[in-house]
Amino acid sequence: MTEVKFYESIEDELLMFAVIISKTQNQYVFCKHKDRNTWEFPGGHREQLSDNSGNWETILDTAKRELYEETGALEFDIKPLCVYSVTAPNQFDGKETFGMLFFADIKCFETELHSEIEKIAIMDGLPEQWTYPDIQPHLINEAKRRGYL
Repeated sequence: MTEVKFYESIEDELLMFAVIISKTQNQYVFCKHKDRNTWEFPGGHREQLSDNSGNWETILDTAKRELYEETGALEFDIKPLCVYSVTAPNQFDGKETFGMLFFADIKCFETELHSEIEKIAIMDGLPEQWTYPDIQPHLINEAKRRGYL
């Protein structure tokens, strides 16, 4: 069974993922990957910098990069909400993995996507077909509990 937990903070080097609950004009923004028929929030893995330093991008830079790559967001306000973790028997050998949950208000989009995302959808409500149904509803509920939605 998948378990999702929330924390106020954690050591930065443990943060592997950024997930961004996104809205534009008070409507949700969701992504559809080219290889799936489901919807998800923009987000993804933290990446190592390409400057050969061995350093990793900041988790905020991860969130900004993923938001642009997966939605085409050009202008936006973004803020961290909390740390989340996922423990699932079929992922990462069942070990607890950590990410930062963000909220973004997107002001302006690029006209074309340049990633593995086929399309975005702007919705009044939440989708019925989630890519990660054991995780994403928990993230929405936590954001609501914290007063962000």
